Amino acid sequence: MDWDKLRIFHTVATAGSFTHAGKTLGLSQSAVSRQIRTLEESLQTSLFNRHARGLILTDEGETLFETTKDLVSKIHVTEQQILEGTESPRGKLKITTTTSFGSTWMMHNIKKFIDKYPEIDVQLLIGDGDYDLLTRQADVAIRFHPSDHLDLIQRQIATFHYHLYASPTYLNDYGRPKSGEDLDNHKLITYGDLSTSPILNINWVLDYCTKVKRKPVLEVNNIYGVLQAVKSGIGIGSLPDYLVQGSTNIVPILEDHQGHEFPAYFVYTQELKNSKRIAAFKDFILHEFKKTVF
Repeated sequence: MDWDKLRIFHTVATAGSFTHAGKTLGLSQSAVSRQIRTLEESLQTSLFNRHARGLILTDEGETLFETTKDLVSKIHVTEQQILEGTESPRGKLKITTTTSFGSTWMMHNIKKFIDKYPEIDVQLLIGDGDYDLLTRQADVAIRFHPSDHLDLIQRQIATFHYHLYASPTYLNDYGRPKSGEDLDNHKLITYGDLSTSPILNINWVLDYCTKVKRKPVLEVNNIYGVLQAVKSGIGIGSLPDYLVQGSTNIVPILEDHQGHEFPAYFVYTQELKNSKRIAAFKDFILHEFKKTVF
């Protein structure tokens, strides 16, 4: 099998269409289609089912795609190892973290890293779902839950804290709770779609100091969205302290209560344990975290 055709096949399978793959590869749709057809003829099997909605891999296509994913991953690692054969870290670094942390703390601080390491090309992937490090969707992750994969290296780098917050408008309308039990009589905003929750027990406020499970007035599947809902006066929400820092129109409540804490992990693959890019970013994160109150 010709590697160039396998590379094109992998791009098509990832993109789901000849048109999108062509844009990635810098080729016309017809040229991409012709390369796939030639590959299918050489293998004497169909790799894709053509549908109006796009391309769907056949069973044979799925088998080949699993192989090309491994090849692409190994080539990427080898390429980066060659690039990093110099004194200074260089090459592409794909960093993934949650929406709230990535769009706030990371955006405020990543410039320092970029300025310090101009030969590292940073790509920041923000989302509450986990990008797969083992298939090279990202190189390194900052996560707020431990990983189950034994092939991943993870180091706890900080402990973050959640507390309860409300807007002055809400407190004027509904009063300030003086105890955890008082939350039974207040409107609560929680995280929706727990299948994509970035941390464990994110909706701890529903069970806090109560014998009956509370029902939220609003669920939002994004922590930053919860912050905006709290600021607008809809109700009381549990928010990470780092996200609230510098915000206006929001005040803490029940400050004497424990709240909720969770660990932050620096995660990457065994293949990248000697990567200068990973080491540089880890040192940067540890240094900046020491200066931040979470």
